[in-house]
Amino acid sequence: MEEAWWRRPSTLPLFILLFAILIISFGGAIRIHDAGESCPDWPKCFGTYGFDISEAEQTAYWEENPDEIDSRGADHRYTVFEIFLEWFHRALVGVIALPVLLNVAVAKRKIDFYGKQNFYSAIFIAVLLVIQAIAGAVTVFYDNADWSVALHLSLASIFTASILWQYKLTRVKEGAQWRFLKVAPEFKRLYRKKFDLVAISVLVLLVLGAWVSSTAGGQYNQSCSVGFPDAWPQCNGQFFPTLDNSGILVQMIHRLGALLVGLVLILSLLRLNDEKVNYENSQPFYNALLLTTILWFANLLIGAAYLVQAKVGEFPEWISLLHLLGGVSTFIVAASGPMMFRLSTNNVEDSEE
Repeated sequence: MEEAWWRRPSTLPLFILLFAILIISFGGAIRIHDAGESCPDWPKCFGTYGFDISEAEQTAYWEENPDEIDSRGADHRYTVFEIFLEWFHRALVGVIALPVLLNVAVAKRKIDFYGKQNFYSAIFIAVLLVIQAIAGAVTVFYDNADWSVALHLSLASIFTASILWQYKLTRVKEGAQWRFLKVAPEFKRLYRKKFDLVAISVLVLLVLGAWVSSTAGGQYNQSCSVGFPDAWPQCNGQFFPTLDNSGILVQMIHRLGALLVGLVLILSLLRLNDEKVNYENSQPFYNALLLTTILWFANLLIGAAYLVQAKVGEFPEWISLLHLLGGVSTFIVAASGPMMFRLSTNNVEDSEE
């Protein structure tokens, strides 16, 4: 009789995965509320470990630490809610360290059954968490510079995908009978690199999105005016606007990237739809690519709605958060394709042994 799901070691990385998505959600909430600099120091927040910092206390801190004054200037004051978002985000990163370390210990203790690859995956996840924490500190020290925010989101996405990989790896060892494990070698030879390309393309698009939203404090969101159709599908009322400032350039690079990724997805999906009947057990790969395409298209519409619903100097924050989570979800699903190829290869090698 198969062990109950909550007693399997694979449940631990699944729990960490859900926790990681929660952390990314709060990170997105910080960005859309422009609260990324609301704790000017690290690991403390205004010299304390709390978040209830009054305006008077902020003033006193700036006077004592003039070098910590951020890009908003010494006269700006953060709300308790903004400070709480940053403070709680940091707290979540600290809390997730506990199950991550437990995951390493369990993988080490059960290495004879789950294998060295599972143990190395647990180690990699733990190392990534440390690197991610360092990247978070860097974003504070550099006042949320665009490159630091993009790096932070990229590492968070890779961290989340790595957890998903370990979850799938442990489930295979526990006897999960997934169809993709028995896909034909010829199918893998033809499509493995193509799925790698899709996952990398979606990750690059995600980074471009972070670049747009973080550069100049999010001002690049306003480079193409607002409303329909001036902001989307056009930019300042033109389909091919003059690239006379860096904001428009960043916007158009992001939009062009989205179109190129969509083109790759649609063409790959059409080709795979024609050929999947020739390869047994290839349906899961088609489903993964189809879901990636659906999520890409849905997130394209969300991004458009974000611009169309905006007003000058004011953007719908909940749509921005939804756009971020849509991008992360698209990448995770896209990354599942390469994972399935590698797991099917591992399964063949295990069978031969």
